[in-house]
Amino acid sequence: MSKVAVIVTNDVEDIEYTSPVEALKDASHEVVTIENQAGNQIIGKHGTELTADKGIGDVKPDEFDGLLIPGGFSPDQLRADDRFVHFVKDFLIDDKPTFAICHGPQLFIQTGLTAGRTMTAYLTVRPDLYYAGARVKDQPVVVDRNLITSRTPDDLDDFNGAMLDVLKK
Repeated sequence: MSKVAVIVTNDVEDIEYTSPVEALKDASHEVVTIENQAGNQIIGKHGTELTADKGIGDVKPDEFDGLLIPGGFSPDQLRADDRFVHFVKDFLIDDKPTFAICHGPQLFIQTGLTAGRTMTAYLTVRPDLYYAGARVKDQPVVVDRNLITSRTPDDLDDFNGAMLDVLKK
């Protein structure tokens, strides 16, 4: 099965991490949680405690088959760190399965690779994607080749299903 990187830091939207990760693991995919440093404790917006498996400096995109970016305030913090931006950029350039929900697509803006892509995001992120050149939809899940985006926790069933479908290919 596939090996999926999850990039995350404090104030992630808890369910946008736990639900897709559970779906991936239930489908026998390997999940690696990545933050600034291996072993770091990560606290979600609602108190979920996570531990980073790896630090961003310890991994390379070519070690993974897919990338998951949960929402909350985590993506806004990660996009200020060029190491995470370059990590995401490599997935987009190589058209590898990339999944982002809610505020997750904020990282795509930092890569400079949103122009011409079709995606969705949380209500307040959609205008930013539009101004960065993306075609923006207001629907539960948007599939643009191997790029899967979604809006909110209410869309997790659709998001998880689309994510798993792309990984089957």
